[in-house]
Amino acid sequence: MMAENADSESRSGAPNPRRGKDASKPYGIFLRSLGWILLKLGGWKVTGERPKARRMVVVAAPHTSNWDFVWVLAFATHYQLRISWLGKHTLFKAPFGGFMRWLGGIPVYRHAKTNLVDELVTTYGEYDALALTIPPEGTRGQAEYWKSGFYHIARRADVPILLSYLCYEQKIGGFGPEVWTSDDVCADMDKIRDFYVGKVGKRAEQNSRIRLREEDESDSTPVQ
Repeated sequence: MMAENADSESRSGAPNPRRGKDASKPYGIFLRSLGWILLKLGGWKVTGERPKARRMVVVAAPHTSNWDFVWVLAFATHYQLRISWLGKHTLFKAPFGGFMRWLGGIPVYRHAKTNLVDELVTTYGEYDALALTIPPEGTRGQAEYWKSGFYHIARRADVPILLSYLCYEQKIGGFGPEVWTSDDVCADMDKIRDFYVGKVGKRAEQNSRIRLREEDESDSTPVQ
């Protein structure tokens, strides 16, 4: 099911409670100008509309290059959609830690014995506005499966999945539809696969197939 307007409602249509935190502060003139210059110099064309939801999981695909982050951030400044992203905790050490957080970074401590999905679901419950960007391939190289964390976070936090993309072949990018998860993971992933048809990453040979391991393991069994 596509979200028509999720500014203040959940998938059920009930008003969302106020949570207090807000990660949607508009980008300042410096980043907006820098983003505009980068997109112009890069020859990129912006497509799609600004998403309506205030809380969402943003899928960034295909992911085949370190340049993907630069362009996704540039597109986000165009839409005035402040995105958050996950990074290894070492990126947030001095002297660049403050800058990384200013760009929307959230440190991840991979050695910690915690469940990241659980933590992020809790985080969404604290925010009135949060657009967490996740590259589901989990690597710039070709992957057999997409990592399913983005899917489970969206489902359990009751937020839509926003499909963003970069097509280096046509030099177009932006945001697509907002997809709500259902009880059928295969049907949900079919919607996502349909959207990414023809979207080519910087290194086309490293484009990963769009499939979750759960699809093969469950054979369309409803997601719990």
